[in-house]
Amino acid sequence: MSTMASLVAACVAFVGSHFLLSHPLRAALVARLGARPFLGLYSLVALATFAWIVIAYRAVPLQAPLWVPPDWGWMVASLVMLFAAILLAGSFVGNPAMPEARVSDWAPRGVFAITRHPMMWSFSLWAIVHGWIWSAPANLVLTSAILILALGGAAGQDRKKAALMGAKWQGWVSRTAFFPFTGRSALGAMWPRWQVLAGGVVLWLVATWAHGPLGGMAVGLWR
Repeated sequence: MSTMASLVAACVAFVGSHFLLSHPLRAALVARLGARPFLGLYSLVALATFAWIVIAYRAVPLQAPLWVPPDWGWMVASLVMLFAAILLAGSFVGNPAMPEARVSDWAPRGVFAITRHPMMWSFSLWAIVHGWIWSAPANLVLTSAILILALGGAAGQDRKKAALMGAKWQGWVSRTAFFPFTGRSALGAMWPRWQVLAGGVVLWLVATWAHGPLGGMAVGLWR
């Protein structure tokens, strides 16, 4: 098996196992194994397939990018990643999709007024930006897998929550948007609280700084 074929197989295994264990196989495995053993199995499969991706990606020889982004593209990419970091930070505060949360009739605020899937969109934006900026074939395979997993996971979460919560989740869906900035919320409601903004900025600064020590390109304010 070539290095690229191994990477493709690893990405298919990673994404496919997530979808299978999250949806069609979940109920049967939970009934058979129990909730905690199932989570252990889920985590083990996720770690194993992710490790395969890392090993396969590193084994691919250096490849030339298929295109070179314009100079202004780096600024756009940095701003999009800052937005993605704010979405990620805000997804941990009052997320009704979390297992322990309850959907109520409160109006969506902050990142949830932008999209009901801020975490998934933060991963999606990461994939889009990193695929555009570094268009080597191996990186496009990796970023495509992350994009498919994130958006497919968001759609699957909607279906699963609708089945589990019924009208309560449908009410939340009617007040929020799948795609960012396409919902009914006013622009003022979309402004995140200062803690979320601060957390997003710190996350963005740390992540962009880490590109250098990790051997990547200088990005963000460090470029």
